[in-house]
Order: sequence, then C-alpha cells, then structure tokens
Amino acid sequence: MSRVVFLLIPQVHLLDVAGPAQVFSTANDLGWPYTPAYVAEAGEVATVQGLPLQAEITWPPLTPDDLIIVPGWRGPTRPAGKQTLRRLREHHESGGTVASVCAGADALGRAGLLDGRRCTTHHTVQDELARLYPQAKVVKDALYVEDDRVVTSAGVASGIDVALHLVTTRHGPYTAGQVARALLVHTHRDGTAEQISPMVRWRSHVDETVHRIQDLIETRFTERLPLSLLAEATGCSERTVTRLFTRATGLTPLAYQTALRLERAEHLLGRGATAEVAAREVGFEDTRMLRRLRARTVPPADR
Repeated sequence: MSRVVFLLIPQVHLLDVAGPAQVFSTANDLGWPYTPAYVAEAGEVATVQGLPLQAEITWPPLTPDDLIIVPGWRGPTRPAGKQTLRRLREHHESGGTVASVCAGADALGRAGLLDGRRCTTHHTVQDELARLYPQAKVVKDALYVEDDRVVTSAGVASGIDVALHLVTTRHGPYTAGQVARALLVHTHRDGTAEQISPMVRWRSHVDETVHRIQDLIETRFTERLPLSLLAEATGCSERTVTRLFTRATGLTPLAYQTALRLERAEHLLGRGATAEVAAREVGFEDTRMLRRLRARTVPPADR
C-alpha cells in the first residue's frame, strides 16, 4: 500500500489534482493499492474553477514508497510555509519521490529540490522559473522531466502523463497501458527526449495485433521470447509477426523487448542497484550486454 499525498495550494487548478488522482485511483482498481491524501495549510482550499476542496492540515506518516504531488495554481506566487517545505525536502531525502504539476514546481524550487536538477513547468512560466531558481536546469517545452526522484510537468492534461509515467516506473508499461486504456487515453505522450519510454514512443499505432504482441512482451520482457511463441499467441506466422510489428513500430519484437529491458535497468540503476543486479533483474545473462547497450544510448555523464 502506497500513499499519494496531494499538497493543495490556494487557487489550485482542479484538473491538476483530478488528473493524477484518477490515474492512481484506476491503478488501485487494477490491484496496485494506493491511498490518496489531500493536505493543505488550511482545512478548505479555494480552486480556480470555484469548487472548494477539503483537506487535512495534518500530514500522514510517509515512507519512501509514498508519493507527494504538488498541483499547480493560478496567479501570484503563493509560497508554502517553512514547515510544509521542510516536509517536501525530508520526504525526498528519505528516498521518496516528489512531483509537481505546472506552477507546483515553484514549491519544489522553494524547498531546494530543483537546484542542480533538470525540471520543467508550463510554457507560460518557464522563464520565470529559470529566473527564480538559477541553479535549476529548466527544460523548455517538455511535458514532464524526472531527475533523481524529482518529477516536474508542464501542467493541465500533462498531469495525467506524468502520473502514467510514475505508474510505468513503479509497475511496468503493461500496467500503465491498462490504466491509460481504462481512462480512454488513446496515446501516451512523450515527456522529454531523456525520458522517452518505449511504450510511449511505440504505442501510437492502431494495429491491434501488434498491441497484443506488445502486451505479451511487456508482461514477460525479462524472459526469453522466441518468435514462435509470439506467432502462436497471435495466430500469425513468424514472418507475419515480424512484418506487422516492424511496420507499426519500426522495430523488431526483439529490439522492442531489449528497449524495455534497458529502460527498466536504467530505473533500477537510478534507485541505487548495481549493474549486476539490474542486469539480472531485467533478464540479461550478465552485465556485458547491459554495458554495451548503455554505451550506445546513455550519455557518458549519466552512466
């Protein structure tokens, strides 16, 4: 059981709250337990859209598996109090993830969580964020950016994208795909070039046979999956599987599986796993293959 704590600031945008909340609620319905909590510095929080929200003024106990999300608000900066900012810092320092939607990045900046990290926000306030926090590395015109468990997004509908990204990193692309389909989100959207997910990039087609193949690969990407198994699962010949998959995605099934393995390995390495552990967890026989793949795709500064 994980908590998703929404820190509500006065004049918060409803969609910035409701979009991510719906993603985690749907994940809960699918068997991944999440408990929402809404906290603020006052018991009632005004929204831009006129519907007031009720919140707790006492924070629940948190573990590193829990998430804090700061939705965006309209108007002049409304700084959170020192105690609230301390909560954000302490959660991150303990190993937890802190995310923001739109102007919520300002609260992360005031907590010192943007210094030296890549981040983003809504395009109308990107320059202001860079001015306020000169030590931050503001990525312009990105939907979302993750850097060392600090996740920022552009706002509005991109709050759904960043929540789906968090579900992907925690539970894998198949689960995120189930959530997206339940929400009638036709296509995942890319975050930034540095954070592109294979499922995001190669799920925009409409070939249902290829979607079924991708579902199978995503649920069993750590296993050896011969072409004959994919053909049997879809009722196609091996040649047809390769032809359809390559036409829809630009990749062979094996290349797609390798991309999933590499993405998961990068996540494990970012959480402190050794190369040996990461390679074993994603299905590589040893670390040499992982190192060769990372040498081709990961900038030297990030290896």
